[in-house]
This record gives sequence, C-alpha cells and structure tokens, in this order.
Amino acid sequence: MNIEFPLLKPLLVLEDDPAHQLRIYKILESFGYEKQDILFSQTIDFAKNICRSNSVKFMLVDLNLPDGSGIDFIESIRDKIASTVPIMVLSSWNTFDVIYKALHVGATGYVLKEKDDFELIFSIRTMLKGGAIIDPAIAKKILKNMNSASELSFDVNENVDTNLSMREKEILACVANGLSNREIGVELNISKFTVDVHVKNIYQKLAVNSRTKAIHAAKQIGLLC
Repeated sequence: MNIEFPLLKPLLVLEDDPAHQLRIYKILESFGYEKQDILFSQTIDFAKNICRSNSVKFMLVDLNLPDGSGIDFIESIRDKIASTVPIMVLSSWNTFDVIYKALHVGATGYVLKEKDDFELIFSIRTMLKGGAIIDPAIAKKILKNMNSASELSFDVNENVDTNLSMREKEILACVANGLSNREIGVELNISKFTVDVHVKNIYQKLAVNSRTKAIHAAKQIGLLC
C-alpha cells in the first residue's frame, strides 16, 4: 500500500479475540506496520501497563474485554496518559447508549467489526491522517436519536409489567452500563445462559425488543435513573 502520511507508532490493539487480532494485524501490516510497532493486549489491565511503559501514538480498542469495558479503559487513560492519542473503537456493539458513552469519554472513531477489510482500511487511514471516523450506520443512529426526541420518549404500553425481580433489576442496570450478557454473567457470577433468560424476561415485561428500548422504557417508568 502506498502510504502518503506517517504511521503512528507504536500502536496499541486492545482485543481479546485471536481471530480479530490476526485480522487487524494483517490490515496494519498492509499499511507498513511491522511486528514491533504493534502492541497487543487481551485485557484492560495489561493495556494500561503498556500505556504506562510506552508512548502509544494510536489505539484500536474493543469494548467487550475479559476484565471490563473498553469504555472504562478509554475513560481511565484519556486524561492521564493519552490525552491527544487517536482512539478508534472497533466493536460489535451498535446501540446508541454504548456508542454515545464511548464517544463521550474520548473515542475519536467508532467502527463496527462486521465491516469488510476495505472499509476498515479506509477507517484506519482516515484516523492516521488526523481525521475522525464514525461508521455511516452509527452516524445515522446518532442523528436519528438526536433529531427525534419521540424515539427516546415513547409512550409506555399500558401492559408493561414494572414488577421486575431483584435479579432482573440488577441485570437491567448492567445492560444500561453497556455490559454484554457474557460480562453481566461474570459480574453477577451467573452463567451467560441464565443472563439470556433474564434479559428475555425483561424484554417481555417492558414490552420491548431491544436493549436501547428496554433502557429508555425503564428510565421512563422510574426503574433506572
């Protein structure tokens, strides 16, 4: 690949999935990055250590990590270690609340993992050239939520059951904090299958079909602040 701009080195990749790590490595290699230029971490704790001992110039961050949320990682290092470093979130999460939180705490780009290699290459190139990148699908979601208050403040169905169990309320709070079902299971020391069942029950009681709608419905009826 003919590069007309300097590469930002070293580069941190916070990603726990080996398959995605390999995919990212091959894409970065096409830019001209060498093995020693890329610092991989599968956990937030190790990524923080990398940032403390290296002057990282660019970061690619997943949100679902074994020891927490990539959003918390970005927030924890943004002011202390990496105040001006471009940070691109590369995640499967596409809910408005999670996207907003990531951008709010300091992410300068947000791209979905489902995009093909060509789109990821374009996104990384944009970031390396000093730009910010928001996946078009995500941009539409943000604009829709910003420009249509009715989408965020819908009338609560009269059949909504507000009598959630204590466990369901705990899980709902975790959902509102952007945790995946796997992360909720770890947080509450229960299986992912059990979390899946509780989330389904929450949807049924709140008469919704998505996490975003569950969060907004819960806020409207006072289950969440």
